Amino acid sequence: MGAVLGTGRVGTLTRVALTVVVLLLLLPTRALAAVVAADTSATLVETLPLPTSLVGPESVAFDEYGDGPYSGVSDGRILRWDGADRGWTTYSHPPGYSVAKCMAPKLRPAELTESKCGRPLGLRFHNVSGNLYIADAYKGLMRVGPRGGEAAVLATEADGVPFRFTNGVDVDQVTGEVYFTDSSTRFQRSQHERVTATGDSTGRLMSYDPTTGYLSVLESGMAYPNGLSLSADRSHLVVALTGPCKLVRHWIKGAKAGTSEPFAELPGYPDNVRPDGKGGYWVALHREKTESPYGSDSHLLAVRVSRDGKLVQELRGAKNVRPTEVMERDGGKLYLGSVELNHVAVVKATT
Repeated sequence: MGAVLGTGRVGTLTRVALTVVVLLLLLPTRALAAVVAADTSATLVETLPLPTSLVGPESVAFDEYGDGPYSGVSDGRILRWDGADRGWTTYSHPPGYSVAKCMAPKLRPAELTESKCGRPLGLRFHNVSGNLYIADAYKGLMRVGPRGGEAAVLATEADGVPFRFTNGVDVDQVTGEVYFTDSSTRFQRSQHERVTATGDSTGRLMSYDPTTGYLSVLESGMAYPNGLSLSADRSHLVVALTGPCKLVRHWIKGAKAGTSEPFAELPGYPDNVRPDGKGGYWVALHREKTESPYGSDSHLLAVRVSRDGKLVQELRGAKNVRPTEVMERDGGKLYLGSVELNHVAVVKATT
């Protein structure tokens, strides 16, 4: 090969060009898309530590005044960040919450504690009313008013089938319509690994009308539907399918209303989906598809997807951080929720 290509500058450039072509041909389709995505690192700005013994600020939300973040934690409560001096304070709790049972040392299996105390996952405010909607894995769809306090359970079943794993939620800020997912009708959150391992496809996408109380199943038979986000033009929902590592678009308006279509293939297992302020979405990745325990100390934390489903940015960070949500705020700050860590991390993306 070297004799044919020569040993001069032209030969060297030719060899480089051929090498690049061969490498590109060997890359899978998804990797080709990643080549054009901006590769950025998560630079830590600050951490918002939870009170002792609490973990898992899975989702983060901000109210209509920009206060927060608010987050649901492992003992079933919703906490609000009130600044470095006060830290986290209790904003809401589910019906039947007991400090003695839910804040006691975890001597029992997590699923027993969670089933009694609740496990809030997706959070989203309706800015006009100030109501906070909560997708609690065990309690169902809940709502708490603008002053906080005990949350009210709005729905625990659809079409006679109980929720088993209520997960993601979003709100149409114009109509007040609430959209949420039930990740499986067979497995609870404590069995989330079985949802993926068994290829379970019993998840559902639903809507709730707060004016009438009417609940509608928009789509059933879904493979681990998790987080979701309403598009900027309010015409469709982008829903993360965790097991298949992809996003789908479910149309709620227009000629395609009531139908779903592929939106994006992802390089990892997605959790929550949140708007990026540019018409696209931040998608938190709990784990990469082909993550290796060796080599680099960093891995993919999240990807930013454009409004037409293109991967335009990849965010990398330490392997001990496995975010469940990325929420972008003013100044480019990214708030990372996590189901495992004892804090909310605030980072910025740097090249």
